[in-house]
Amino acid sequence: MNAVPDRYRYAAIPHLMVDGAAEAIRFYTEAFGGEELFRIADPQGRIIHAEVGIGGSTVMVGDADDPFKAPGAVGGSTVGIHVYVDDVDALSERAVRAGAKLLQPSTDMFYGDRTVMLADPFGHIWVFLTHKEDLSLQEIVRRGTELLGTGDFPTGS
Repeated sequence: MNAVPDRYRYAAIPHLMVDGAAEAIRFYTEAFGGEELFRIADPQGRIIHAEVGIGGSTVMVGDADDPFKAPGAVGGSTVGIHVYVDDVDALSERAVRAGAKLLQPSTDMFYGDRTVMLADPFGHIWVFLTHKEDLSLQEIVRRGTELLGTGDFPTGS
């Protein structure tokens, strides 16, 4: 079994726009065990582009500037950032201590992963997963459909 399911091995790279990118990078390193890979800042210290490694994935981070907006400027996030990690429970505990808001506690999900949903202080929604079980797509759909039919489908609310 692979730590990251093959269908997610080559994923899109999110570019997170925030108000206060330097503080966001500090938070991501503390809360999510991230590693700042590099940053490029203008003479006033605004981060034009930075990259942070989290759980083997890379996210780009920058101070929001047109045409991009920080989640708070538009009333919330429109996306969730999914990252596979070795131990979702340990990450969740560390992130909450660092100031992340727990939206959905660590839960074993029908699609074979243990998952937690967190909000960072900058308005982005994070879904961290630890892969527990290799399943075919057909089995995932069967299980999901079965849960929807029984009303036991975890929604995160």
